[in-house]
Amino acid sequence: MEYNITATSTFGLESVLADELRDLGFDDLKVENGKVSFVGTEEDIAICNIWLRTADRVLIELAQFYAESFDELFEEASRIEWSEFMPIDARMHVNGKSIKSKLFSISDCQAIVKKAIIENMKRKYKQNWFSEDGDMYKIEIALLKDVATITLDTTGPGLHKRGYREESGNAPLKETLAAAMVLLSKWDPSRALSDPFCGSGTIPIEAALIGRNIAPGINREFAGEKWSWLPPEVWTQVREDAHSRVNDLEFRILGSDIDGWVIKTAKENAVKAGLENYIAFQKLDVNDFASRKKYSCIITNPPYGERIGDKEKVRQLYIDFGKVYKTLDECSCFTLTSNPDFEDLFGIKANKNRKLYNGNLLCYLYYHFGRLPRRIVESDQEVKMTDLDY
Repeated sequence: MEYNITATSTFGLESVLADELRDLGFDDLKVENGKVSFVGTEEDIAICNIWLRTADRVLIELAQFYAESFDELFEEASRIEWSEFMPIDARMHVNGKSIKSKLFSISDCQAIVKKAIIENMKRKYKQNWFSEDGDMYKIEIALLKDVATITLDTTGPGLHKRGYREESGNAPLKETLAAAMVLLSKWDPSRALSDPFCGSGTIPIEAALIGRNIAPGINREFAGEKWSWLPPEVWTQVREDAHSRVNDLEFRILGSDIDGWVIKTAKENAVKAGLENYIAFQKLDVNDFASRKKYSCIITNPPYGERIGDKEKVRQLYIDFGKVYKTLDECSCFTLTSNPDFEDLFGIKANKNRKLYNGNLLCYLYYHFGRLPRRIVESDQEVKMTDLDY
């Protein structure tokens, strides 16, 4: 059976997510703000949950319709054959959001959809009361300009919860955004990679997962695994295939930070991720950072200076970071920050930048390009060397 599947993402990561989906073999993608949609099977639902690095959730779109009144919302929601997705004891939780729509009361929209679900289930199961003591089914009613979309969440806890990070610093970077930074840098394990403001180690760990081709969801559970219409053998097969695709490449990533506590935490997180042999963490001031590796790469998320009293420290930190970077030959640097003065303080104009969101905070990823290694390109006519390109 085929379903309308939607993978959601943080604003600004839609194209990165779309590239991930294409690499997984999906096509006919519909890319919109905060999501990418396509048609897929039960196996595709499992593949997306287990493999996607930059998605927040994997949803099934159950219906989309125009609704200006609660009556319209109720009638259309009650048309969905809910019993095809939820058993008689399903625990139903309805979330909602409304943007530029006549039905602006989110709580009322949630209540109407829940009522429609119950009425539909009454007709199917021939009973008037439901215990709701079974597995959780999260439903969302989203209204945008009077168009209602009802979805079912197959993921459960967000996909950024890989399972390796129990402790973090004061301003943790989401795993999905860290992975996106690595993918946008086009880093590969043939190049040295460093993060001089590594905090709890999220960027180095996500890079190591990418370097070894480890599916980020390989060791966690998903809401859909408990549903009878998503056969367990599908999830087992996708996981077995993911295990078979892990490579044995040898590489070493460096993570450093001036805070000894977060370095300890980063080491513990790397152990939980099974990547302690691929990442070296050390307590180090950015002024002491150095690298002699050709074509090396820095991917980092330094402090932003958002808290009172931190602004001057962060200004000096960016100045010092820029001075250090100027000494690194052929090194490319990718820095995420919300600080509008970063380029001036860093002292080098970025080759390009990209708008991203760290939570609700508007940030920019600044690209500073060093020289890149050349690669072999084969065609029917010749084999030649060409420069890698961003």
